[in-house]
Amino acid sequence: MATFFGEVLSVYSRAVEEDDEELDDNEEDEEIHRELEEKREVRLHWSPEVSQELKSGNKLPCSAFVLAVGQNAARFLSAYVPTSELWEAVGHASAWNERSRAVTGTTGEESACVFHRNKDNPSVLICKATCFIAEDQLFQWAEKVFDCLQHRQLTVTVLSDSPVAEYKTADYLCSSSAPFLRSLHSAAHLERPVCRSLEQPNIVTGLPAAVLNHCQVHRIAAAVYQCYSDVSGPDSVTMETFKPALTKLGESIQLDPSPSSDVLRKFVRSTNIQSNLYI
Repeated sequence: MATFFGEVLSVYSRAVEEDDEELDDNEEDEEIHRELEEKREVRLHWSPEVSQELKSGNKLPCSAFVLAVGQNAARFLSAYVPTSELWEAVGHASAWNERSRAVTGTTGEESACVFHRNKDNPSVLICKATCFIAEDQLFQWAEKVFDCLQHRQLTVTVLSDSPVAEYKTADYLCSSSAPFLRSLHSAAHLERPVCRSLEQPNIVTGLPAAVLNHCQVHRIAAAVYQCYSDVSGPDSVTMETFKPALTKLGESIQLDPSPSSDVLRKFVRSTNIQSNLYI
């Protein structure tokens, strides 16, 4: 290009440079996205014995899988199905997300997703999930867990917590009688549920919904028992409401029908009033 003074200047195209910058930005965004996806991946950590069993594409023999989601459901299993004597921890799941901000799935009481296996009957597996699983991790969790289990003759039972405020009904007396159970089951579940079915327009959400959906697609017999409670924290009455859900699994899982007060006290934390006008 010539100037008014006859000087010839070499020029470059700004458009080409801007395109290059856009490509660099896109590559950087894609890299960040890949790193975030990798960080949010659900990971299963099995014991050496189970890891050996899962080698070469083998799956764990499993006739009954009980999943407890929520504080009361998990504490119900801890109190009524003691894991110290007849059960052994065989693994846990970890899932980093916006709530955890760290790797969860440790054996800690507040952020646990631990699998236990019956010592006398290794085909019976239970899982206590008290950690938060984000929406984009629910499908991963169900897919990866059930990919490790044999589906033949498998029965899945899910125990789930839910606040009674989310229960929709025209009968006020029904919602005021909390805690109470409602159930949903897959088409392959032929046994009669131990409680009333969940009425429309109520729905099951979160991990219980992901597990039930997976079982429906893969024709696995599954039932979700959702307990509606008016108590926000761990409560012995709410925990006891889950008992009928496991009555038909008596041969596989032996319940302690009446745990001692000392045992219940371990899993029920009293809620202290932080603010009261009369104090």
